[in-house]
Formats: sequence, C-alpha cells, structure tokens
Amino acid sequence: MTLLAPSILAADFGHLAEEIAACEEAGADRLHLDVMDNHFVPSLGMGPEVVAACRRSSRLFLEAHLMVDRPDGIIPAFAHAGADLITVHFEACPQLHRTVELVRREGASPGVGINPATPVEMLSEVLEIVDYVLVMSVNPGFGAQKFIPSTLHKMRRLAEIRRQRGLTYRIEVDGGVGMDTVAQVVQAGAEILVAGNAVFGKGDATVNAAGLLDAARAACLQKV
Repeated sequence: MTLLAPSILAADFGHLAEEIAACEEAGADRLHLDVMDNHFVPSLGMGPEVVAACRRSSRLFLEAHLMVDRPDGIIPAFAHAGADLITVHFEACPQLHRTVELVRREGASPGVGINPATPVEMLSEVLEIVDYVLVMSVNPGFGAQKFIPSTLHKMRRLAEIRRQRGLTYRIEVDGGVGMDTVAQVVQAGAEILVAGNAVFGKGDATVNAAGLLDAARAACLQKV
C-alpha cells in the first residue's frame, strides 16, 4: 500500500490546523516534519513544539525528519512531543547504531535517511534494526527542488536487499515528488511519499493530496 506523507514545511503555518485537516480529508495517514539546524543543512526550522502542536491537532502518524548534526541530544524531546517516527541521517551520525537504538528506546520507530550522493550499501549494518529507510531525491535543506533521477536506483536496490535478506523496513522517498514523478518512484519501490510543494504549493491541498494518492495507487497496480 502506498502512503502519502505531506510535508508541512510547505504548509501555511498561519492556518496549520486547517492544512492538516485538508490532508486528513484527502486520505493521508501521516505528516512529515522537517527539522533543520542550519548546520547539517543550510536552513533552520521546526522544533519539538511544532510536533506537539501537530499532535494536539491530529491523530495522524507523525514523522520527525531530523536533518541535524549529531541528533542524539534532541531525540528524546521529539519522542516526548509525540513523534511516531524519528528519522536521522547516516551522514550526521558518527555512531549510527547507537543513535538508532536511542530512537527505539525513547519509544519511536527509527528511520535512517541518505543524501543523494550516499550509496545504499553504507546502510548495510543498520538495515536490520530500522523500520524505515528514507531516500532523499533532492539535496536536503530546501523545498520545491527538482527530482534527481539517479536516486531511483537506490529505491530499487533497497527493495532488492529487503527481499534478499528477508527484512521488513519500509522505503520512503523525499524530494521533488509530484504528479510528474510519482509513478517513477512507486514503480522503483517507494512505499511512502513525502510531498510538500505538490500538496500545499498551489490550489486546494485536499485535491492535490488526493490526486497524488490516486496516481500512486494506479502506478502500484501497474507494477503488480
């Protein structure tokens, strides 16, 4: 089943509760929150209080995507704020195994993300202990970037490794996901689609999110 995770980085924060309600109405079952430190990525935004605000406004599954250097010190705050999934970056964690275990210990599902230039094989030793693998299909830090086609190979490779090793992690993609790329990423193996500008950028968020879900499910049927 293909799931949609609208990225609220692109939402109107003056009407955040309404934007979240629009996603729920469209059938999204989760929200994606981008946490940035102006160090690991050249942007700054979203602390645990935003996660807490979303939790008060919605029962949707909440993803905290920590695009921060050495995230261990803030993981407990995001878990306690209500994040169901906490994703850290391979490139930002010198002790990745320990960091993943910390996320699990704090009561959240652990995910690991990789930037476009990082090979999937770098994750080999943690694939057995994570619940999600996030493929960045743009360089992280800004919204509305152009999809990098070479990242499709990573989704295919992750799906292949999962089959070969009998693992259970889910494959997520973040960056440049829209009506023009949704079929490609689904057919490559992505099961969870993070979309910000494609949902909140223009027009009605409910209509946009529903359209992406319909296109994703059609692509999934074609894959089968």
